[in-house]
Parts: sequence; structure tokens; C-alpha cells
Amino acid sequence: MKHVELLAPAGDLDRAKTAIRYGADAVYIGGQSFSLRSRASNFTDADIAEACAFARDYGASVHVTVNIIPHEDDLEGLERYLRFLQECGVKAVIAASPTVMRLARECAPEVEVHCSTQLSVTNAAAAEFLYRELGIDRVVLARECTLDDVKAITAASPVPTEAFIHGGMCVNYSGRCTLSNRMTLRDANRGGCAQSCRWMYHLYEGDNEITEEGRLLTMGSKDLCAADEIQGLLEAGVSSFKIEGRMKTEYYVASVVSAYRRLIDELEAGKIPDESRMAYHRKEILKGENRAVCDGFYKGCAGADSLITRANSDADVNHDFLGRVQSFENGTAVILSRNPIRVNEQIEVLSPGKENRVFAPAWLMDENGEYMEECRRPMTALRMPVPFETAADDIFRRFG
Repeated sequence: MKHVELLAPAGDLDRAKTAIRYGADAVYIGGQSFSLRSRASNFTDADIAEACAFARDYGASVHVTVNIIPHEDDLEGLERYLRFLQECGVKAVIAASPTVMRLARECAPEVEVHCSTQLSVTNAAAAEFLYRELGIDRVVLARECTLDDVKAITAASPVPTEAFIHGGMCVNYSGRCTLSNRMTLRDANRGGCAQSCRWMYHLYEGDNEITEEGRLLTMGSKDLCAADEIQGLLEAGVSSFKIEGRMKTEYYVASVVSAYRRLIDELEAGKIPDESRMAYHRKEILKGENRAVCDGFYKGCAGADSLITRANSDADVNHDFLGRVQSFENGTAVILSRNPIRVNEQIEVLSPGKENRVFAPAWLMDENGEYMEECRRPMTALRMPVPFETAADDIFRRFG
């Protein structure tokens, strides 16, 4: 079984570094132009160069999304941008337009061209066509593929395949949506998606509202969690496992990447987890989630139970992220707090490449040297004793 690439999202430079530290073989990022996640922080040219240098130090690589559907006035500066990405050492661009693919081949021949999931590749003939006509180096499969589809396409494809294993699922086919365009005048396929499918709606029949009291409806999908499909995807020969989430937090990136890293490493080492061990992996993966999850289309057509149809609730917000380590000296860690922390509560430490560790702080001290039983002020430089060594950028989270 060959090693599969774990490809993680990064909305800014800090998240790119976090993903790589916590086990990603590659990250995919977006520049400030030509990318579909315009509301992410995104990368300046200097950030892209720094991300590539950081990735090289860790033996990782950087993919850049150039995945807008360009109109005539979107093409200005694209050739210069593609040449710049090659100079930085970017491994691949992810494109959804034949125009972008051809320009990449001409302007940046050392950079791989990966076709975006927005091209909705659901059969091997499509992969063969894109390779023959546009010279792509990898095909990112549509999230609407079943596991059987993935196996068949990967076996027949002339280029490696990439499949999504975690994250947001578009309610439309492979993200090809115009709902945002019509409701907000923000073009979803030129970087402006307002995620209108996740808004809360009243439902009417004629003039009569038929929405249940206190239960507005959404059209949004649950997130994908393919933990149970990883072994099948490995056996299918998929070359890259992709996590969605360039809009997600640093805590999400660290939690999800490290959890999938452990699961993938075990499977590649021939250690098939029993149900108890799989339950552990699922729990670890979901510690960073805020939304309900489903297995997408891997087992077949996704049904109504894959949709989120209830009102949003504050109870869904993840309050487990306690802070990131700023420094550690003489048994005392300093973290920048994010959520309430209490004396003697169990805290789990997430460290790159290490097993999770748990401790309970006997005391807490704020930046003024005041002891406290509980800290409820976000972004407090909080000191606490830790019975083992931690390092800068380790993550503290609530244990449970």
C-alpha cells in the first residue's frame, strides 16, 4: 500500500504552519485573487513564499487554488501570478477552468495542474479527457462519488485521484451553485459565496406559513466525515485525502489533521483498528467540529438525513479550545486563553507527533500575577503548572 497524501486546508499563514506541524503532507491555500474563498484571510504573495519555505523544511508541499470560473475581466494578472507561484516552489495549482489550466501549462510548466472538484468528475472517461486535452496531473473527484465510483475511476484513470474525506458538503453539485448570486449578488463561483443554503428559512404554502413553530429550515448539508471509509479509499489506490475547511479555525485544523494522521498511519502500517479503536478515532476527529456529520455519498445517494433542517443553537458552538501555548518554562505554561478555564479541570494537550496528554492545573494566574479559580476573559495570558513539558504552539483543549 503506497503512502497517501494528507492534504489540509489553510485560510492564512498561521493555519498553514499549524496543519503542517500536525501532520499534513500538503496544504492547499488561496491567494488574494483567483480563489473561491474570498472571505478567508487568504495569502499575500509574501505569505505564499513563506508558506512554501516552511513546507520545504518539513518535507511538505503547497497547493494553491486558482479555481474561480473566470470572466474576461478576471484574467488580468493571471499569467504573472502563475509564474510567481512557480518561482515560490508551489507544487500544484487547483483549477476549475480550462483557460486557467492551459495558462498554467504555458506559464508555469514546473507546477502540477489538478482539476478542481467543481468539474464534477464522476467517471473515468472524464478523467481521461481532462488528461488528454488539458494535460492535468491529478483529478479531484466529485464529492458525489460513491466508494464504488472512486474505486472504478481510480483503477482506470491515467492520473492520480484525490478524494475528500472531511468537511463541508455543498448542497449543490460539487459547489456549482448560483443561490448566493441570486440572493446576495455575490458570485459563488468567483469567490463570493454567502453560504445562503445555511440560512434559516420560513416555509410557506401560498400565504400560510407551514414551518413548525420554533423550527426554521435550512437547505444546508451536514459535514462529511469519512473516517469509516479510509481503509476502503486506501485500498482503492486514492493518492490524496483532502480535508475541506479554508474558512475553519486553527483549532479545527490541528484537531482534524492530527486525528486523521493517526488513523491513516495505523492503517498504512497494517494495523486494522477494531470497533473500540475506531470509536476513539471518530471521537478524536470530531473534537474540532461544530456541525453534525454524515458519510456523504460514499455508501450511496445521500438522503434527507444528510441535511441540517433545524434551527441553529448556541449549544452547537464548540467551547473546547482553551488556548495555544505561548511559552513553557520551569513547569509552567503560558497560554492565550480562548474559553473559560477552571482550576483542577482536566485539560488535554495536543502536540504535533505525540500522543495526547491530560493534566489538571492546581492553580491559575493572570498577567497581573493574580491567582484565580476560573478565567472567563478570552485572550488572557494565563499561567498554569503542567506536570510534563509542552512547547510553543501546543494546543490545550477541554478533555472529555
